[in-house]
Amino acid sequence: MARDRSPIVKQSRREGYALHPKAHKIMAKKSGIPGAHGRDRQGKTSMYAQQLREKQKVRRLYGLLEKQFSNLMKEASRAAGQSGETLLQLLERRLDNTIYRAGFAVSRRAARQLVTHGHFMLNGRRVDIPSIRVKSGDVITVRPRSTKSDYFVHIDDVIKETNQPSFSWMKADPKKMTVTISGLPLRTEAEADINEQLIVEYYSR
Repeated sequence: MARDRSPIVKQSRREGYALHPKAHKIMAKKSGIPGAHGRDRQGKTSMYAQQLREKQKVRRLYGLLEKQFSNLMKEASRAAGQSGETLLQLLERRLDNTIYRAGFAVSRRAARQLVTHGHFMLNGRRVDIPSIRVKSGDVITVRPRSTKSDYFVHIDDVIKETNQPSFSWMKADPKKMTVTISGLPLRTEAEADINEQLIVEYYSR
């Protein structure tokens, strides 16, 4: 399974955005673009550069490769409604993101790893594909054998660390270790500092 293995903190510094919780502290000390000439490259950016950086930021935030992200944008463009909001909705409905939003992982990368290791079941069937898209009525549960692992025994500590807010489209039950999907994500429930219109413009060139 292809994935981007480059350091997430380095990616965060390049995008000027904390893509992972651990990037916040590092970026407080090193906020510039990584590399010997990073400071020299900081200046007025063109509209194309702004569009590119926004696309890269969101792609890396959700952990997708370029082809995966491009295909999602094509799908969003064909759907009814605003393409940018539809794109974010598709990203939020990924299984790994849902696990992260439920508070069962401290980051999307961690959630992706939990899914690929087969710790979850979707509607009673074991799944190990992070890109599976959840829909209303779906129920995600932790596999019975996984509930005995040290990680899930202490899942309350993980949930406290993530401190995720409640979402209208899903409900997590830490005691039963389940996530129930009841609708579709709202734009206001995705990251507020994403400018999806720049991404739409990038792919509309």
